[in-house]
Amino acid sequence: MAVTLTDEARRYIALFDEETDVAATDCVVDEEYDRIAFVVPPGTMGQAIGPGGDHVATVESKVGRDVTVIEGAETAADFVANALAPAAVYNVTISENDTTVAYAEVDENDRGVAIGADGRNIDLARRLADRHFDIDDVELT
Repeated sequence: MAVTLTDEARRYIALFDEETDVAATDCVVDEEYDRIAFVVPPGTMGQAIGPGGDHVATVESKVGRDVTVIEGAETAADFVANALAPAAVYNVTISENDTTVAYAEVDENDRGVAIGADGRNIDLARRLADRHFDIDDVELT
């Protein structure tokens, strides 16, 4: 599925690439929670974050917002699990009926992490899952 980027998102991706040497595949500017989320190719998460989180901290200081990095994946289930990290996700089942829903089995102790303050983490997971895999909803089980 093709992801459409705004000019603003393209500028942020260029900055992210310059600071991390990782070319993000997607960027979501989340005005509601004053953050920017980058999706990076599978296997590049460590390089994108940098030693001790240095790369993310540098990008955050340059953009003046919180930065979230999500590792991309080949499958919808793996992508949803990555989008809910650092919550412990045991399994993701994709159900396709009238709508496509990803059911994520999350450790009971990590439900709050998966949801995030005011629902910010699960909202981002839903938005990205829709953009990348046409998933209509993400629900925790």
